Amino acid sequence: MSSLIPLAERIRPESLDRIAGQKHLVGPGKPLRIALERKNVHSMIFWGPPGVGKTTLARIIAKTANRPFFQISAINAGVKDIRNVFEKITPDSKPVLFIDEIHRFNKSQQDALLGVVEKGDIILIGATTENPSFEVISALLSRCQVYILEPLGKDELIQLAEFACANDESLSKHQIILKENSALLRLSGGDARKLLNLLEIIVEGETGKHVLTVSSEKGVGEREPKIEILIDDKLVMHYATQKLAMYDKNGEYHYDIISALIKSMRGSDPNGAVYWLARMIEGGEDPLFIARRMIIFSSEDIGNANPNALLLATSCFEAVNKIGYPEARIILSQTAVYLASSPKSNASYMAIEKAIEKVKEKGDLPVPLHIRNAPTKLMKEIGYGKNYQYDHSREGNFAGQEFLPEGLEKTVFYEPGEMGSEKAIRERLVALWKGKYYK
Repeated sequence: MSSLIPLAERIRPESLDRIAGQKHLVGPGKPLRIALERKNVHSMIFWGPPGVGKTTLARIIAKTANRPFFQISAINAGVKDIRNVFEKITPDSKPVLFIDEIHRFNKSQQDALLGVVEKGDIILIGATTENPSFEVISALLSRCQVYILEPLGKDELIQLAEFACANDESLSKHQIILKENSALLRLSGGDARKLLNLLEIIVEGETGKHVLTVSSEKGVGEREPKIEILIDDKLVMHYATQKLAMYDKNGEYHYDIISALIKSMRGSDPNGAVYWLARMIEGGEDPLFIARRMIIFSSEDIGNANPNALLLATSCFEAVNKIGYPEARIILSQTAVYLASSPKSNASYMAIEKAIEKVKEKGDLPVPLHIRNAPTKLMKEIGYGKNYQYDHSREGNFAGQEFLPEGLEKTVFYEPGEMGSEKAIRERLVALWKGKYYK
């Protein structure tokens, strides 16, 4: 190709009507289109997988609203970069500041945005592939509207590929026939950028084969003949295996492979766990992402069947944070093997899920008087703390009082299993409560 600008950038849409997918947001009568039509541009967070148009939407919003556009990436930017943008703000400008991967900003970096967003000095548009409820501070999240972007569907991706072949300055020089698209769609995984990158790689490779032949056969002053490129699944896989890594830490494989690791550990298969861990390591995955998922797994899937699992997973996160690659792979491997080999229980996880469901169902039930705090004389006079039995003053440090609100007596949320340490926990609870909760 003559152009050094990637195909995805060359054909990036400049209007809402040209955007592939996201009709639930930009279609006629939909939220974002209405907001732009009414000139009601507000701060927002775009949450969705890679290659679905987050950056494109941000640019179109700025252009449509006729506002200056600044773009930074949270991967390599800091508070200084944010302040550099702030210095360019004028009373009338109210620019759009687009922050890609905003979930990678720490709390202090996100805090730096609060003042100007709250005053309306800038329109903040953040893009994230992670759940913003967990990754964006609540103070900033409350000042932004969250929009969920969806992966592109089969028809949308095919239309995008056909549009690129027909309209891109470089691709349109050739006769490109999309005979088969299964491999192209499967490898792109709903990611428009990945689809276009792969398409460009294929066309570059096929046209490159003709360069020497055409140059030797062409007479002086003759135009280069149009090259016919027939794209089928076999050709796609040929270039995919040569040019593309089969693990993309920002795309479909990212989610598939972390799922494979989690399920291998849950299934007590250390061999499967180490294999999928190796795939992520070789793919350049962030070791802290892996360690963070191990912490969650240790509590969700092992719990009190082996309480040491949570301790080791937490230590793994701290160690990996200090050590980094390549040695971090050893720490991750040790932890993955330990978690996979541990006895399993999701009892604690299920307990909190059941309890939350009951809270939603029953609402804010009053705390029983005998277990309320009584710091004042008035509270004591009206019964706060009355008849509370201090467990440490009873035999076995157990008094057997009622701790649940009226109407929930004898409700069981935590059902300890028969694996590992939970077997001993269950036996103790059965002995203490003598049939009230467990039999």
